[in-house]
Amino acid sequence: MSLTNPSQLLLRNIELLIADRPLFINLPEDGFIDTYLEQYSTSNISCFNTNFIDYQAIEHKHARTPKKRIQTTFASTYRTEISHDLVVIAFPKSKAELNFTLAMIAHCINETTKILLVGEKKGGIQSAPKLTKDLFANCQKIDAARHCLLFAGHFNAETLAKDFDLQKWFKKYQITVDGIELTIASLPGVFSQQKLDVGTALLLNNLTREMTGKVLDFGCGAGVISCFIGKKYPDTSLSLLDVSALAITSAQESLALNELSGRVFASNSLSEVNEKYNHVVSNPPFHQGVKTNYQASEDFLAGINKQLKPQGDITIVANSFLRYQPIMLQHIGKTQVITKEQGFTIYQAQLSSR
Repeated sequence: MSLTNPSQLLLRNIELLIADRPLFINLPEDGFIDTYLEQYSTSNISCFNTNFIDYQAIEHKHARTPKKRIQTTFASTYRTEISHDLVVIAFPKSKAELNFTLAMIAHCINETTKILLVGEKKGGIQSAPKLTKDLFANCQKIDAARHCLLFAGHFNAETLAKDFDLQKWFKKYQITVDGIELTIASLPGVFSQQKLDVGTALLLNNLTREMTGKVLDFGCGAGVISCFIGKKYPDTSLSLLDVSALAITSAQESLALNELSGRVFASNSLSEVNEKYNHVVSNPPFHQGVKTNYQASEDFLAGINKQLKPQGDITIVANSFLRYQPIMLQHIGKTQVITKEQGFTIYQAQLSSR
């Protein structure tokens, strides 16, 4: 993988990145880490990722690198006994997620720790000084290149709170669909964090009339779909997957709030799926970061036939402009349009016996 534009901007300023115990937050595996290790041969890196794909890529690439030199973590929150002297943060799509991330690392830094924020201009990084004004003593623009910006700052000493209460960061809201009342909990950065989105609402109102057996919720987000199915169809066994650790933790919380249980796990599309299901239900994602990416959803639709039981079915909601029906018809079986409303289409396919 070639260096991303933000990584190229960081390497333009490699002299600013000297540190004994740097922490890299949500940086991809694009060659930047290799270059950093070569440049600073005595540094011991910690990599924290909330995206399972990035985490797996770093783990695989550096499997033979001594654990002392690079430690990797996939989780919704970062906890450590290490005191970091440098933190590099890939600017998130959600501005609320930036505040969450900064609060999360307060326990492992001090007022001398250099904090670098890097990201693409179209991702909103221009707002970094405004977003950090209550936390940073300063936040200065260091460089701009390749449609990206690099900011540097230090925490105010008085803002370095050592306690981080995850519960305070959940946005909780109530929804009622088909007479079923649910409480949903969602962390910053998770899709549809504060209310039920139109596509998912349409999907829930157009599910099959009966569901029993194993159900897979692909791209579960905060767990809305599974919570609804668990309440409406009590004879189901729920499995929920997502690429985001923030989504996984949110879905676990939502299940608990609604007195439901299910297996919630991380997966790169279907990479970690090892069961077969009677039903698959999804509002498949097509965004990764600030970019539009249809490949993961298309791979999911092309490969899900291997994870369906005989006569198993799949129901999805998608923006009507997305050409998912031909993929489903080719790889799964007869695919029908259940409804089209408000720019969304509900597709349902049953596994062909061929």
